[in-house]
Amino acid sequence: DQYQWKGPFYFIQGADPQLGLIKAWAVGDTNNGDDEWGEEIKLTEQAVQAINKLNPKPKFFVLCGDLIHGMPGTQWRKDQERDLKNILKNTDQDIPLVFVSGNHDIGNTPTRETIDNYCKSWGDDYFSFWVGGVFFLVLNSQLYFDSSKCPELKQAQDVWLNEQLAAAEKRNCKHIIVFQHIPLFLTMPDEDHDYFNLEKSVRQEIMEKFHKAGIKAVFSGHYHRNAGGTYKGLEMVVSSAIGCQLGEDAHGLRVVVVTEEKIVHRYYSLDELSSQGMEKELLDMLAKRN
Repeated sequence: DQYQWKGPFYFIQGADPQLGLIKAWAVGDTNNGDDEWGEEIKLTEQAVQAINKLNPKPKFFVLCGDLIHGMPGTQWRKDQERDLKNILKNTDQDIPLVFVSGNHDIGNTPTRETIDNYCKSWGDDYFSFWVGGVFFLVLNSQLYFDSSKCPELKQAQDVWLNEQLAAAEKRNCKHIIVFQHIPLFLTMPDEDHDYFNLEKSVRQEIMEKFHKAGIKAVFSGHYHRNAGGTYKGLEMVVSSAIGCQLGEDAHGLRVVVVTEEKIVHRYYSLDELSSQGMEKELLDMLAKRN
């Protein structure tokens, strides 16, 4: 049923609720200063309430990683996970939740064990799904960042991804869209490598693979600021955080409208989305039935 195009729709992308980072960042101890997360609870509750009020409803709500701040094995992790799940349970039951693994969810250098634990808590670390003729891929970007402790898992994701892209080609989908935590790049495809993007040779290989497969857009988080750019028609969209801001952006969510021809997106502050909802221009795009 979902292989067929049925007209325009939209989804909500959020990133980095990262319960615990605001306090850790404020005290300058990001390794173990995350023993309070009341601020993030309020912000994530506001995000859920804003999404629940939207009409029409989004097809899904995707969270692009760093669900919590506590790294695997750290003291407050279980409490942070519990509190986040309790908030997310209040999402309208007709709006499916899609989770993407971030570096804080599985570790900067993940292992089979940290990935297994994530999967038990939040679901698969990579998978695909269809919505109305559009093919979505969720990737574990940590395997591209540092798979030194689990090279076989990176290889498995690579094999799987190639199979998925081959299958998508046969199905004649309208668009292919990717979700991952770490951006391929922040503004320029050939920018230098740092903590917030993927290493240049890895990035180049992935960008070329995505370009050849006809992927239209990659949505990510991790940067705690809005950014983005394009590579041969592939759009890299970097969304700022629901939680701690490291730049000048407001706590927010991205509304992504998918039409037959294109993918249009706007970042809204939580206050804007709560009080005003989506703007008329986007609603009009959704109203155009093919």
